[in-house]
Amino acid sequence: MTFSAALLRIFQYENINFLLTNRIPRQLLTRFMGWFSKIEQPLVREISIATWRMFADLHLAEAKKQRFSSLHDCFIRELKPGVRPVDPDPTVLTSPCDAIVGACGRLDGVELLQAKGFPYTLYDLIGDYELTRAYRNGTYATLRITSSMYHRFHAPHDCRVQQVTYFSGDTWNVNPIALRRVRQLFCKNERALIRTRLESGGQEVLLVPVAAVLVASIRLHFLNVLLHLRYRGPNVIPCDARFAKGEEMGWFQHGSTILVFAPRGFALHERIREGTRVRVGEALMRLP
Repeated sequence: MTFSAALLRIFQYENINFLLTNRIPRQLLTRFMGWFSKIEQPLVREISIATWRMFADLHLAEAKKQRFSSLHDCFIRELKPGVRPVDPDPTVLTSPCDAIVGACGRLDGVELLQAKGFPYTLYDLIGDYELTRAYRNGTYATLRITSSMYHRFHAPHDCRVQQVTYFSGDTWNVNPIALRRVRQLFCKNERALIRTRLESGGQEVLLVPVAAVLVASIRLHFLNVLLHLRYRGPNVIPCDARFAKGEEMGWFQHGSTILVFAPRGFALHERIREGTRVRVGEALMRLP
């Protein structure tokens, strides 16, 4: 067994994983990683990417470029044109990101799951009673982006964005181990609420990117600010941006989770269930 394989095996023990990724100065390390990952010194860059490859299933064949200026540049890499075809069916809401599907399905009133036995309410996540009522008994999907995946996210349908709400918060890990241990984890972490209105039927679909340890910072193309732990601007940010289905909206500085909420009448696509791997542009939900 190789050294990296031995370390990875140890890291997979639940108690050790939780201790090493959560019982640490999370915000301090997240800020440090944000600084360190942007170092463009060649030796630092090469060692960092090589170390990342040792512990993650990192494949760069689809990347638009093969040489990166820094670890951060590799994290937020673009893909070659055409490698993520978008489902053209107008009755399909596509996945905004490459991900592993976590908890998903129908909301029980306004309650949903982060993991089995760990419910939370939509209000706890978004803090808006009126908006919460609009999604009562709606449909949701939790999309977990692993560290080695493509980290940019895209419009799930032709849509318009007129408001983003930013919530500063903690940076708990969002892996399955933490989701089974930390109640209301998504409601504690830094996140942004992106309200998208579909051009076709006018329905509003919510995208909620949630940051995590070593992963805070969300960049949206249509805002001239970087949303991160040191952001002290307005909580509610008005905007006016239109996107075609599959068009890039922004990225995580590293990677994390996106929660997708659709109102009553939408349904998960028949292939979507917990544990499914989904890619940008593939069917996620069906419109009414």
